[in-house]
Amino acid sequence: MSQFPVCKHSKHKARGPRRQGLSWLSSEPYRVFFATGAVWSIVGVSLWPLFHAQMLGFYPNLVHARLMIEAFGGAFVAGFLGTAGPRMATAPKLAPLELFWLLGLHLACGLSHLILKTALGDAFFIALMGSLLLSLVVRVVRFRKEAPPPQMLLALTGLACGIAGAAMLLLPSTLTDLPRLRLANLLLYQGLLLPPVLGIGSFVFPRMLGGDFGEPKGATQVREKMCRSAVASILLVGSFFLEAAGMSILGYALRALVAAGYLLAEVRWRGQRGGSLTTGLFWSLVTGWLGLVLAPFHYVQHVSIEHLLYIGGFGMLMLIVGSRVLFGHSGDLEGFFVKSKWVRFLVFLGVLAATTRATPAWVPSTTVSHHIYAAWTWGLLCAFWLAWHRRRFVMRDGED
Repeated sequence: MSQFPVCKHSKHKARGPRRQGLSWLSSEPYRVFFATGAVWSIVGVSLWPLFHAQMLGFYPNLVHARLMIEAFGGAFVAGFLGTAGPRMATAPKLAPLELFWLLGLHLACGLSHLILKTALGDAFFIALMGSLLLSLVVRVVRFRKEAPPPQMLLALTGLACGIAGAAMLLLPSTLTDLPRLRLANLLLYQGLLLPPVLGIGSFVFPRMLGGDFGEPKGATQVREKMCRSAVASILLVGSFFLEAAGMSILGYALRALVAAGYLLAEVRWRGQRGGSLTTGLFWSLVTGWLGLVLAPFHYVQHVSIEHLLYIGGFGMLMLIVGSRVLFGHSGDLEGFFVKSKWVRFLVFLGVLAATTRATPAWVPSTTVSHHIYAAWTWGLLCAFWLAWHRRRFVMRDGED
């Protein structure tokens, strides 16, 4: 298997887009989706300060959740897989028409949720994830020159979970069946992102730690990695069914064990390069894992505690992996490993936002103030992140 081409360069001179900008942009859709996803996350968290300032005419819990998962998380999934998926299979990259279609669905999804058209937003999200999944499957089946890494199975599982969860939430019968509603929410809010974090992470994290991508070496290792990916996918989906059936501790424990066990088995964590962003990677993984471990023991407030997973885990990981992609594709791979007070400050903001949002689970009297503090903290983090990478969104590696 050839080396995964995304973010592999380090010393080539970066430059702006060529004249055939649409083809260049569609081949690297992360440039659009990462930026719009970060903006949607700022919009999503800003609803809470607006509501508590009595400047919003509706309670924003549902809109906030959908924007953060479908518009923010979905954007990073689409951007990364839309860029990396065809490269992993050495298949044709996305065409401009595909980019416009996916981007249109993404923007329609976010706008629909923002105007309280939840069902319509879910439908656009299903169309977005379904179109992306179909595009990747067609490339792998018909055009691939090499098989994609086995870890991609987990990424595809995440797409399937997100589609299934959103589709279930469109059915009126789901809203009156509490176990079914809980399952749908788990598939959408955790299933969309947790399997890809493990699958993509086991492939990309080694590279982010200064080594090679986590590609299998030889047929035996391919089978081993495929087996671990399949087992992890089955166990993660099974954990959602266990929790929906009322076995919350068992469901959370299974997810926590699968997440930790899979990454420990797939990634060599010691003896690699360090940097402020790699330190942030560890903080993000630990914070997110604690969200899985702690939530079942205070299940009445599990939503607040799960924000350790949503903000500290999913949110921070998307920004850190996104930084890795942006550094690599702009011809400045070494910039990812720099030790920087600025980057440490951004990591601090992410951990602070996660812990602040989770605190009301144990101190209910802080609910309103901590909603506001967490929202401002995360919004500032995303705004700083966009400003920090503003040039990298349009800079191209000279070798591409």
